[in-house]
Amino acid sequence: MQYHVDGELVPADEARVSVEDRGFQYGDACFETMRAYGGSVFEWQAHADRLRRSCDALGFEHGFSDDELQRRIDETLAANDLDDAYVKLSVTRGVQPGKLTPSPEVSPTVVVIVKPLARGGMGADRVWDGPAVLQTTKTRKPPANSLPPGAKTHNYLNGILAKNELVAGADEALLRDQEGTVCEGATSNVFFVNESGLHTPTAELPLLPGITRSVVLDLAREEGIPVWQGRYSPEDVRTADEAFLTNSTWEVRPVSKVDGLEVGGGPVTALLQNRFDELVERRHYDGERLESEADDGADSVRRADDVRKADDE
Repeated sequence: MQYHVDGELVPADEARVSVEDRGFQYGDACFETMRAYGGSVFEWQAHADRLRRSCDALGFEHGFSDDELQRRIDETLAANDLDDAYVKLSVTRGVQPGKLTPSPEVSPTVVVIVKPLARGGMGADRVWDGPAVLQTTKTRKPPANSLPPGAKTHNYLNGILAKNELVAGADEALLRDQEGTVCEGATSNVFFVNESGLHTPTAELPLLPGITRSVVLDLAREEGIPVWQGRYSPEDVRTADEAFLTNSTWEVRPVSKVDGLEVGGGPVTALLQNRFDELVERRHYDGERLESEADDGADSVRRADDVRKADDE
């Protein structure tokens, strides 16, 4: 594997950043986790926009155009001969003297990491092993006046502490705010379904509104599903008819249990999974499908010619 580090492709085992980099020293950095389908990143512009907002929240400009960052991602995918992949783009404030107060002069460190994933779209294999098992944790989300929840930064200690609480069999944490209101998973956004429609915690809470979350909300509205963004308790999720999680890698992942109680997927989850797969197929693989159909058509013509020739003989 090759990674992209500060404008250069390097073998993965030689990829290095300085020990004086503020991303290493203080978590003073931002990142985006994305998924490439058919050689291009899903919802690239939304990710690029959020990366810029995250850097703004930390008080520095990364200084790169969206086209330049996309070029580095494309080069990394091509160097590893990957069309379908996990993609992580990190931007740190860069190397500075070891003091907490950042310098106004910024020379960002930019790193692109990719890993192979299964093809997405219609009929694709899921990247998760099975439905998620959720556990409500004692670890709470910090309030917005402590850490900006809408910034996707390298400071992930909150999620790590929550994950450390999980008992055997649980694979995602259900995080609440200081008042006990459900916010999100450690690495995902939370949805549930009951008789009144589709629900997800409001972005007014200290949570990171995911890119996939936004896409799924749009798909639900297109299907005429009532959509509610509000304030919910863990009990609301535990007693739901259906529940699922979203993030860029998992896409739409059903939840089987919450705090030991069976929840499971259902028709709404299945519908939104299907709609998401259709969207990915249409955006990223339609050219591949049309080429395949053209090849099938050409094969049919050749087979017909062969039949006519055999009849003539």
